[in-house]
Amino acid sequence: MFLKILYYDFLSIFNFSVNLKPFKHIGIGVAFSPNLKANLYEAARLSVFFGAKLVLIHVGEASLDKKTMLSMTLKSFEKDHLDYEVVFKTGNPVDVILSTTVEKKIDLLILGALQREGFFKYYVGSIARKITRQVKCSILLLIKPSVERIPCQHIVVNGLKDPRTEQTITSAFYVAKQLNSEKITIVEEIKKEEVSVKVEDDKSLRRATIMKERIKLRENSRIKEIISHIPVDCTKNKIVKLQPIFGRQGYSIGHYAQIMRADLLVMNAPRKMTFWDRLFPHDIEHILTELPTDVLILQ
Repeated sequence: MFLKILYYDFLSIFNFSVNLKPFKHIGIGVAFSPNLKANLYEAARLSVFFGAKLVLIHVGEASLDKKTMLSMTLKSFEKDHLDYEVVFKTGNPVDVILSTTVEKKIDLLILGALQREGFFKYYVGSIARKITRQVKCSILLLIKPSVERIPCQHIVVNGLKDPRTEQTITSAFYVAKQLNSEKITIVEEIKKEEVSVKVEDDKSLRRATIMKERIKLRENSRIKEIISHIPVDCTKNKIVKLQPIFGRQGYSIGHYAQIMRADLLVMNAPRKMTFWDRLFPHDIEHILTELPTDVLILQ
């Protein structure tokens, strides 16, 4: 019996370790802009941290000058044994990037965000937004790429009740381990409708408060159960905080990440969106409209 239990424990850990490395091929759209070096350095560092191959996607014709520039920019990563290739392809930028992610089996696509004119706020541009809505792999939206590494110390991850959330939280711990992040906050966004008590007097206020506390305990218990399935190797030496929030999904966690100055926000990928989803933004659309920090959207 003991050997049987040991076997299943080993099998569980083995399967977990296989699935835990979610990024084997990382892609990034390359434009020869002033941000070229910073974008390439961010992508190269992540490829090294995750032990992934880097695919540089350029929408345009190949040339010796372009190849030389890319090679020289990434020369400092030779010591890290960076494995990369460059794909040159002409056509519509959205179509080229989407097709290349499929052809090259890209697991994580890195896209840059834009700063709003006159404001210190970032949002996803039209091309990146179309890619984000249609791509089948995970996406990392960068708001301030840097040549020098800025440590990722605090990661905020969604803990909403969803079949995909357990894998999202698991992947967030993997990212934290690889980036040597110190703190993870799991935000449980709870709809206000769950507290159906209308507060009119002290009695109803107490009833609403008790109901909220019960919901918080329930949500915390659910998240702790998820964390218990993650190997200690990924959770040790991490400061883990559970933060229930009552409010609109997407908007609440984005606001929290911004207020807490998180370095990375990890979210579930949106389900297939319709015209009405884009007309009346919710969940991930709130994040895309006003990025609070770098955002990792996991498929």
